[in-house]
Amino acid sequence: QQTIVVGVTGGIGAYKACELVRDLMRRGFRVKVVMTEAATRFVTPLTFRTLTGEPVATSLWADEPESKVHHISLAAEADVVVLAPCTANVIAKLAHGRADDMLTTTVLAAEAPVIVAPAMNTHMWRKDITVANVSALRARGFAFIEPGKGALACGDVGEGRLADPATIADAVEAE
Repeated sequence: QQTIVVGVTGGIGAYKACELVRDLMRRGFRVKVVMTEAATRFVTPLTFRTLTGEPVATSLWADEPESKVHHISLAAEADVVVLAPCTANVIAKLAHGRADDMLTTTVLAAEAPVIVAPAMNTHMWRKDITVANVSALRARGFAFIEPGKGALACGDVGEGRLADPATIADAVEAE
C-alpha cells in the first residue's frame, strides 16, 4: 500500500484537507498527516488522526517513541508528499531551504515527489517574491496545482483558493 504524506499549513483552506485525506484513503492509499503549528489553529490533529487512524505529526519536539527521528522516518515512508493547503510562508521556506518545523524538515528530507497546492490571498499569490519562490521550487522538481479562482475568505475575489480536493487527489494518484 502506497503512503501519501499530506502536509497541512495554516490557512482557511485547511478544512478542505480533511476531504482530500478521505478521498486519498478511498482510493486505497495509506495517509499520514503532518501539520504546521498554524494549521492546528484551523483543524485539530485529532480530526486527522480520526480520519486516518494514524498519528499526526505536529512538532519536531514531540515525544515519538515509535520513531527514532520522526521527520526522517515520515520522509522515508512517503511515496508522494502533497502540501494542501500550502501558504506563501511555507513556499518561501522551502524555496530557500529553511527547515524549522516538522513539515519543512519532512519535505526537505523526502526523496518522493512533492506536489504543492497553494492557497492564499490573490495579492500574495501574484506578488513577485511568491512568483519567484514558486518558480524556484518548480525548477527543483516540485509540482504545482494552480489555485482556483473565486471568492476568498478575506472577501476578495480572484485566484488563490485551494484547488478542489478531488483535483489534488487526481494529481497524487497520477504521480
